[in-house]
Amino acid sequence: MDVVTLGESMVTFLPTRPGRLADVPSFERSIGGAESNVACMLAAAGHSVRWISRLGADGFGDHLVERIGAYGVDVSQVHRDPGRPTGVYFRTAGERGTDAHEVAYYRAGSAASAMSPADVDLTTARSGRILHLSGITAALSPGCLDLLLELTAPAPGRPLVSFDVNYRPGLWRSADRGAEVLLELARRADLVFVGADEAREAWGITGGVEEMRGLLPAPGTLVVKDGARGATLSGRSADSRAAFVAAPHVDVVATTGAGDAFAAGFLHATLRDLPVGARLRHGHLWAAAALTTPADLAAPPAPGHADRLAALDDTAWGTLRLGPGWTRAEAEEEVRTP
Repeated sequence: MDVVTLGESMVTFLPTRPGRLADVPSFERSIGGAESNVACMLAAAGHSVRWISRLGADGFGDHLVERIGAYGVDVSQVHRDPGRPTGVYFRTAGERGTDAHEVAYYRAGSAASAMSPADVDLTTARSGRILHLSGITAALSPGCLDLLLELTAPAPGRPLVSFDVNYRPGLWRSADRGAEVLLELARRADLVFVGADEAREAWGITGGVEEMRGLLPAPGTLVVKDGARGATLSGRSADSRAAFVAAPHVDVVATTGAGDAFAAGFLHATLRDLPVGARLRHGHLWAAAALTTPADLAAPPAPGHADRLAALDDTAWGTLRLGPGWTRAEAEEEVRTP
């Protein structure tokens, strides 16, 4: 496998129109989960990907297995639990970070929260070139935290461990404990994705990438995302200069899933051994695919067109503007231009 991911996916209910959850009359069903989002986008781009998880032996679990598997993801290591349900959540059409945005999770006691080192094949989890994990999983239960500690521990033949911090204070009983756990896991990873906003909230980082590097000296690659401004990559070596790539201008429809898409795009470029700048640009382009669709999970950009955009000179990249439908337009172009 190119990539193995591990974590919870839930059935997502998206409102058919704006408004409070109390007022929305109906919802459309979708899927959502940080690690499965990354898996689906990478598989859709042609990579071999396995997703490891637990789901309830219920209709929602059937839906997730079928939908995620349809992207080409290997779901053979998704175990079904007859005693625990599949997690679900509802959200409004408002943006995260605003008072109008509401999310209602129904994941307590879910099948995924029962994951632990005892019921996951650790050899299979380590069987890819990259193992991608998220801080969300660590928050689900003590068993899930033990599992992530096991998978991030030094081990013979350990793959490159990619870790997206994904700090969600509401998932932790204590915000301080959550920040402490995520810092420990990030220090054990090889590649870390973290948002400047979540680093500020979790660890009080206000001084930029240099201060972040002081807190996280061990990971070989540290990627700090700063929203619409752009992203910076910091290597571990003393002579490795931080590389910043501005984000293109995007006409945003919804922000949900953009961080997962950025990670998927960066991993896609990493698997292809592209230069640092191209890895960040692919992260931005894949994030733009998610930002211009209302669902949590978007199709990745067509490969040829994304490569052409990533290869633009700095001036052209700086004027790039992406809006709803841009990925469909480029896919049609790929068909017309072999």
